[in-house]
Amino acid sequence: MLLGVLVVLVVIVAALRERRIGALTALSLTRRRLGPDGFVIGGEGFTLARENSPAVLLLHGAGDTPQTLRYLGEYLHRRGFHVEAPLLPGHGRSVGDFRRVSADDLTSAARAAYVELRDRSSWTGVIGLSMGGALAVQVAAEFADLPALGLAAPYLEMPRRIERAARISWLWGPFVPLVESTEGLSIFDPVERTRNLAYGVFTAGALRALYETVRRAAAASPRVKAPTLVIQSREDNRISIGAAERAFARLGATEKRLEWISGASHVITVDFGREHVFELLASWLEQHRAAVVSR
Repeated sequence: MLLGVLVVLVVIVAALRERRIGALTALSLTRRRLGPDGFVIGGEGFTLARENSPAVLLLHGAGDTPQTLRYLGEYLHRRGFHVEAPLLPGHGRSVGDFRRVSADDLTSAARAAYVELRDRSSWTGVIGLSMGGALAVQVAAEFADLPALGLAAPYLEMPRRIERAARISWLWGPFVPLVESTEGLSIFDPVERTRNLAYGVFTAGALRALYETVRRAAAASPRVKAPTLVIQSREDNRISIGAAERAFARLGATEKRLEWISGASHVITVDFGREHVFELLASWLEQHRAAVVSR
């Protein structure tokens, strides 16, 4: 009798699990269409080429795509930079790919992209957005000769409740493999919010990858030597003012600056006031490019 009840319960749980996966996968695809190559249309990595020019590597955030960096990339390109923004592993693809992503995948991809670009450019800076900022910090900690680092709303400290969920995701993940993204609006601009190509859901595997990426970045922060500009919104829905200040204090760079903005949420590269963000980043890169050239 007991065995029969257990079997029924297992069947019910499995059915509910599959139903939830189907519902949240469908929700994710309401804003994102996959092309025949398996990539989200409009969310591919991009290169804005400029021969014999200083280069910039752009790294996007968790669950998102290089689409969030397109405006910034075009702005930097107009200012004379060669720009590359790769699509990170597990992103801009199917939800199944997002479930399988790991911190090692992300770290390796960011490192390889930087090395490849640096080896064929005379000068290469790095800008990271959100989780991309955590990856950029790891790159900067490894390569002491990185000439300039820009961090836009860098995710360098995880809220405690999210951290707890990530640490026990091995427990709840098999039963709730997908959760809808919450924590309020990450983009205030309603037009840009509808254009965004983020998954709209998170997976247990992706949450573990994000947690480990943030943990590694926090540990690497004191080893960062590159001149570093951090830009943070006071209305960020994912990073508190206190968390941003603590993360900034951990950065080991002798030359570092924290710029506060208002009127935008977390994805400050597409939100209200983004032109100011672009100007700050471009000027920072140009300042440190000029310092190298004048030597």
